[in-house]
Amino acid sequence: MSDIIREIEAAQLKQAVDDFNVGDTVKVYGKIKEGNRERIQVFEGIVLKRQGGSNRETFTVRKTSNGIGVEKTWPLHSPNVEKIEVVRRGKVRRAKLNYLRSRVGKKAKVKEAVK
Repeated sequence: MSDIIREIEAAQLKQAVDDFNVGDTVKVYGKIKEGNRERIQVFEGIVLKRQGGSNRETFTVRKTSNGIGVEKTWPLHSPNVEKIEVVRRGKVRRAKLNYLRSRVGKKAKVKEAVK
């Protein structure tokens, strides 16, 4: 039974997944369907967390829009995610950045990693 599930999940994985980590600022190019038209909308923000594994892996991106925090959780291997572009690398010391939700202004920033 589990071998069948593994085969199905392996078929759903994307061939090339972009390399990004928690704390990075990313642009997520997501497909949006409006009626019979399809377009791509960009969502740019900080990656708060990555969780799960295999084809169930998800990541959460947070941005501030008009002073209001907006979070979206994206499946990593979804066909609705066109591509993920890393804008800048962040230097963090933990796996989940939930503390950023309560921060406002400059305190909500993540330091940039030195290359």
